[in-house]
Amino acid sequence: MAEGQTIDIDGKSYGLDKLSDEAKAQLGNIQAVDAELKRLQQQTAIAQTARNAYARALQEELAKVEPQQ
Repeated sequence: MAEGQTIDIDGKSYGLDKLSDEAKAQLGNIQAVDAELKRLQQQTAIAQTARNAYARALQEELAKVEPQQ
């Protein structure tokens, strides 16, 4: 890590070169989880778009059928 790099956590700045190995590991874990959450949010958006398309297609097909009374 380059000297002088900082990270802001809870309104406080910390020098990356001052963090313990454990703190750096936890920071890496948080970054990995954040990336996974972003990926999952994208996958959810894709699935929701597909669901909406299927629902529209179903509505179009149902419009061709007389509902039972």
